[in-house]
Amino acid sequence: MVGQPPSFRFVDLFAGLGGFHVALAELGGQGVFAAEWESGLNALYKMNFGVAPWSDVNQLDTDEVIAEQVPHHEVLTAGFPCQPFSKSGAQQGFEDTLQGHLFFKVHDILRVKRPSRFVLENVANILKHDGGSTLATILRMLVDLGYEVDVRKLSPHQFGIPQVRERAYFVGSLASEGGLSGFKWPVEGQEITTISTALDPDARPVREVPPRTQMAIDMWSDFLQRAPKNVKLPSFPIWSMEFRANYPFEEMTPPRAWSEGSSDELNNFSGSFGWPLRGLDIAEQKEIIPSHSRREGSLVFPQWKRAFIRQNRDFYRDNEAWIDPWLAQWKPWTYPSSFQKFEWNAQGGVRDIDDYVMQVRASGIRVKRPTTAPALIAMTQTQVPILGSNISGTGARRYMTPGECARLQSLGGITLPANDSDAYKALGNAVNAMVVRKIAETLVNDLVAGESRVKIVSSDVGMTCNAA
Repeated sequence: MVGQPPSFRFVDLFAGLGGFHVALAELGGQGVFAAEWESGLNALYKMNFGVAPWSDVNQLDTDEVIAEQVPHHEVLTAGFPCQPFSKSGAQQGFEDTLQGHLFFKVHDILRVKRPSRFVLENVANILKHDGGSTLATILRMLVDLGYEVDVRKLSPHQFGIPQVRERAYFVGSLASEGGLSGFKWPVEGQEITTISTALDPDARPVREVPPRTQMAIDMWSDFLQRAPKNVKLPSFPIWSMEFRANYPFEEMTPPRAWSEGSSDELNNFSGSFGWPLRGLDIAEQKEIIPSHSRREGSLVFPQWKRAFIRQNRDFYRDNEAWIDPWLAQWKPWTYPSSFQKFEWNAQGGVRDIDDYVMQVRASGIRVKRPTTAPALIAMTQTQVPILGSNISGTGARRYMTPGECARLQSLGGITLPANDSDAYKALGNAVNAMVVRKIAETLVNDLVAGESRVKIVSSDVGMTCNAA
């Protein structure tokens, strides 16, 4: 497209590292406006794309300001903040006073500027948030503006990119211009993904894996090695604190026992790893009961939690002959709670932890096959994928570098933040440029510079939702 006039103009809201910009520029678009509140990313966006972003969309506070400051454009893109709708957060949605209302800013710009098309992105959980009412509200508001709208859940791994990262993508086109009659969702590819395509054979670690994390990985590596070959490893999360525990979790729970202001009901039980609860006051018992079973207000545990507790205790009873020596050697109770939990997502695979990709999460140390990387998360260094020593290329465990993570987001050609923590965070928030490009190809392929496609009169405003 170099040297050719742009086929269409686009704006990039909540721009971050510019994944939408990369995708639409590759399709012949010209970015004419961007918005990004974080100052470091704001400056980096200008460096990468030559567009100085508006700093705060909240300052686009009237129709007059929007009309004056936002240039005319054919395509609007926005990865509006996902935290209010994410399962990993408080899920306050539109009630989140800081970020939940920012979808309405997107709506305001669509209403005032009337671009022909839009592409929006958010976490997949937005499709189910608040029992589906959040999705219904978004769709209704967009349709009421005169757009035909569709939404689908997609992940990079469906298109040969080695990262499992499900996101909800909304596309829209003005019904008065034919709606989505020419649009088709991209077809899932048949490519076999492998994380090796994103790795740099000459990479050097930007930061060492902390010794305590290394020891926790060694602990679970030994767990894998001790497990007899004829024992199927659990597909449910392993909660080692439930080994030897017998506190009640069905009709009676620790919070229910404490609700009467006494610790006596738990005197005959044991907490994490079998530590006795007798003679302890409530505060002391809370120190011994696992964190997932001592939350105030949880008088009755949900079915999934009861199932996990039951499954872990059953697994221990069936395998205590080899688990007890493991407990005695490693003393997992001396590790933080997140290291006491383990997720083996490699059923049937070789039981060598260094053949896999690991991620340290609040839910435990998660192990995945090297065909795909875990989803990048907008967290600090702690949740960056760790490569096992057999696949790292260095012969030692190491974090994926920012450059390798950028390849997972199809952003390998841009300048990243100089600080590695800032780079990891920005990449965790980024939209995957290749997925956006595949979505946008048929959405924008008939746009020409300065005008939309031939208008087709339509009396119906379509609204579909495919969240499969």
